[in-house]
Amino acid sequence: MGQRQLIELAYYAAAVLFILGLKLLSSPTTARRGMHLAELGMTIAIAGTLLDHHIITYTWIVVGAAIGTAAGLVIAVWTPMTAMPQRTALSHAFGAAAAALVGISHYYGEGAHLPSGSMVALGIEVMLGSLTFTGSMVAFAKLQGWLPGAPMTYRGQNVFNLLLLAGIATATVWVIIHPQASTLFYLMVALALVFGVMFVIPIGAADMPVVIALLNSYAGLAGAATGFALDNKILVIAGTLDGASGLILSIVMCKAMNRSITNVLFGAFGKPPEASSAGTTAKGTVRSLSSDQAAELLARSESIVVIPGYGMAVSQAQHAVKELADVLGERGIDVRYAVHPVAGRMPGHMNVLLAEAGVPYDKLFDMDQINDDFPRVDVAIVIGANDVVNPAARNDKSSPIYGMPILNADKARSVLVLKRSMAAGFAGIENELFYMPNCMMVFGDARKTVGEFSAALKQRAQAA
Repeated sequence: MGQRQLIELAYYAAAVLFILGLKLLSSPTTARRGMHLAELGMTIAIAGTLLDHHIITYTWIVVGAAIGTAAGLVIAVWTPMTAMPQRTALSHAFGAAAAALVGISHYYGEGAHLPSGSMVALGIEVMLGSLTFTGSMVAFAKLQGWLPGAPMTYRGQNVFNLLLLAGIATATVWVIIHPQASTLFYLMVALALVFGVMFVIPIGAADMPVVIALLNSYAGLAGAATGFALDNKILVIAGTLDGASGLILSIVMCKAMNRSITNVLFGAFGKPPEASSAGTTAKGTVRSLSSDQAAELLARSESIVVIPGYGMAVSQAQHAVKELADVLGERGIDVRYAVHPVAGRMPGHMNVLLAEAGVPYDKLFDMDQINDDFPRVDVAIVIGANDVVNPAARNDKSSPIYGMPILNADKARSVLVLKRSMAAGFAGIENELFYMPNCMMVFGDARKTVGEFSAALKQRAQAA
């Protein structure tokens, strides 16, 4: 078997593994196996690429591989599960930067002599790679708290962004037609880098799940364009899979919020929340319980549903939640978890945290699977979630979240809401649930509060 045939065979095997891995990722029970298959596919693809006859020396390849491996290990070991959204944004940034740099290098070496077809792919590759790199870095900074999570806007921002995008497109088309226009090529790169920043800063933290999915799609498309430019089939396949899945995920996220992608990108949704204290407001009276009183309510229950949100991630309460579920389970109480599609800061954020804590997959339920059961639930425990359980989405046509599918926590017999304060969620609006007669607030850090629940229940069991 010749070298070329061996490379093609490696790419074919890698493509099959990528597709199988993506398929298995659709279920929590098979997701781990899917990741392992995708990892194997990537290893085979890299091995096949290293056989390419275009490689003159392996010196810098070995250096780059060593640096990348070391960085990957450090990130994997030291990144807490609560910081997965930031890590995901960084991954998009690095992948997009790699695609852009490959394209720039290719143009620097052969730009003036490339055929028009290759220039089309190269132009798209560099443009998407550049704007995805800076956009992902801004998303990382917002998620990390280095930049404000609220939209950063100014007058005429959308018009400026559209004009900037038109300039990038014009420069890209001109360079495709006239590859020798190197000055315009590098100007296009600079404009794309600026556009990535301007594209993400007006988007609020409430829409970060959609932004991350969309940036994932852009990074995949940049990779696919790189494959066309370099005539590398596995890059085309992997990039297309990544781009398509990211786009589909963006649409799913928008559907879960009852919003369009254009509204997400240009609506500047998610104003900064304003804190208020517990007590009587125009909407009604907020009732609060102590940890001991809440534990007593849980002890009398038969069916409990936990609704996790970003507050659980902030307090890193997932392990305490799992311990509470175990304590309740020992008392014969059924505990399940209701996960909203946009809970947290990235798609699947809550699933990742709960899986890391060892919560069984069969205890996790999507919104459509569990919503009809809430009227028969004794206690719904809302941990740091806000907008995804706000009845205003059903009842108030003037609300910015009206029409968004929510978890029907308000229909449970009793609702325990664990929050630090009465601060609003990312949408910046009050939650009607907090003032309903079946709702009780337990204020404090979620991890500490849940731990107090477990301790009180254990004391009750020992006393009995």
